Amino acid sequence: MKGEYKMTDVSIGGRLVGNHQPCFIVAEIGINHNGDIEIAKELIRVAKKAGVDAVKFQKRTPESCVPLEQRQVMRETPWGYSTYMEYREKVEFNMDQYKEIDEFCRENNMTWFASVWDEHSVDFIEQFDVPCYKIASASLTNDSLLNKIRTNRKPVILSTGMSTLEEIDHAVEILGKEELILLHTCSVYPAYYKELNLRIIPLLQKRYGLLVGYSGHETGLPSTVAAVALGACMVERHITLDRSMWGSDQAASLGPSGIIQLVRDIRLIEVAFGEAEKKILPREIPIRLRLRK
Repeated sequence: MKGEYKMTDVSIGGRLVGNHQPCFIVAEIGINHNGDIEIAKELIRVAKKAGVDAVKFQKRTPESCVPLEQRQVMRETPWGYSTYMEYREKVEFNMDQYKEIDEFCRENNMTWFASVWDEHSVDFIEQFDVPCYKIASASLTNDSLLNKIRTNRKPVILSTGMSTLEEIDHAVEILGKEELILLHTCSVYPAYYKELNLRIIPLLQKRYGLLVGYSGHETGLPSTVAAVALGACMVERHITLDRSMWGSDQAASLGPSGIIQLVRDIRLIEVAFGEAEKKILPREIPIRLRLRK
């Protein structure tokens, strides 16, 4: 289990993900569209403008995912005061809406995939021939879901928030290491910087011998860029049109200017990595000649 697997690049939507590849940047739309297809399209436009590699949605089957004791709990929603079950049903896109998303992403040359929260959602999303599947931290211990996802023989991205190493060991054993990418994350929205524990990234790399990325739920950009410097081959951040919009994920999301700046900063730091070779640079030579004694 521990580190014996040889890390190889994983192809997602025709783009290689690996330790010697440019960081694969995912803009998570999630449910920040609040059930509005036009908001979803605008978020795809924002992601395209920023230059991310993919956008991600979330798919749940409310009947499978909402516990019986929570279904009739009343709460404020964008549609007024309603039950939690009614809210979950309204925020989920149906087949026609996902067809519209799929077509819109194809028109805009944007790779998309989804976090699938139940087995019915796996079958639903598979109809669109997505390039990979994401497993949320909340589902890491759902063995039947993990087995279901693996039957589609596609790359899997597994978030590891709120999990022990032993639980991650078990999930990796079920999924197998072939085309598996782990994401370090803190499952708090928004997370405090002192909770991020980015040093877990190299720990996971060493323990499992797998590609490791980072899913950030903090505000701001520095920690996500630092994750890349620590070896994250993939980063994922939620995006929104406005952080003051209604929704549990909005406050931990990046607005349009934020995701543009994040992509820019990651690409700059990748240039700064350079090569692991100490040599005198051409622009240093005249300075060396002038200053060396």
